[in-house]
This record gives sequence, structure tokens and C-alpha cells, in this order.
Amino acid sequence: MNLQIRTAVEADLPAITEIYNQAIESRIATADLSAVSLENRRAWLATHNSDYPVFVAEDKGYIKGWCSLSAYRSGRMALRQTAEISYYIHREFHGIGIGSSLIADVINRCPALGIKVLFAILLDTNSLSIGILEKFNFEKWGHLPGVADFEGDLCGHFYYGRRVDI
Repeated sequence: MNLQIRTAVEADLPAITEIYNQAIESRIATADLSAVSLENRRAWLATHNSDYPVFVAEDKGYIKGWCSLSAYRSGRMALRQTAEISYYIHREFHGIGIGSSLIADVINRCPALGIKVLFAILLDTNSLSIGILEKFNFEKWGHLPGVADFEGDLCGHFYYGRRVDI
């Protein structure tokens, strides 16, 4: 595999949308319940800028996963160095290191982006994300039990975080 991680561009949106919709179908990787459209993802990408970019993992012209950074409580300047990390991998490529490559790359970019703290919000049933975050020294910072309702099936949200400036 010759994985290259780069900043996402509009031409990547069909792959980004497909991968995110796979996560929605799984019911363990996001709390969204309905598939998102290409227009939805276009508007979402427009909210990301050079301070909080979206990255794609590409191999031989094929997007295998993506990772985004999002502002935490945008406009509150005391929180400007904290970002939420989100990552999604195409279902055909789980378990081969793409998520690890994306997370490692983003952690390495954080100092240049002025980010000192990263956190992830995940469903408490998502054991794969728990494992990968702990591999990168994220710690459980909080739990909101039973806040996600999947048509009567409740699960919680974990908050995992770590400093990246030490």
C-alpha cells in the first residue's frame, strides 16, 4: 500500500460522502440516522478551513478514509487550541492501518495548526475506535450515558482526549 495523506478537495466529496454513509449504516460509528447527500457534505467541507482541515487517505487514486478537525465551541477564544478529531474508513479497508495512519498524521500536524488538545466523541459501543484512540494515548475524559437513541436502542457517548503539545 502506498498511502498518501493530503488535504481534501471538492473532488473528494463523493468518496467522503460514501464512506460517511457507510458509517451511518453501521450504527456504531456516528449518531446520524439518515444518509447524507453530496450537497450536505459540500456545505460541511466549506466550514473547514486551513485551521481545521479535512484530510483524505489515498492509495492509487482511491480514497480509503478521511479525517477531519473541527473547532470546539467556535468563537470562544480560550478554546481556540482545542479541536475535535473525527475519522472514517471505507468498510473494505478496516483493520489495515489506515485509521492509525490518519490519526498519526493529524497529531503530527497539530503543532503547525496551533492545536494543543485533541478530543474525539464516539458512541460507547464503538470498541474499534476506543482501541485506536487508546493506542494513540487518548484517555477517556467523559461519558454521557444513554444519550443516543437508535429507534429505542440507547447508547452513550464517550469523550476521549489527549494533549498534543507535550
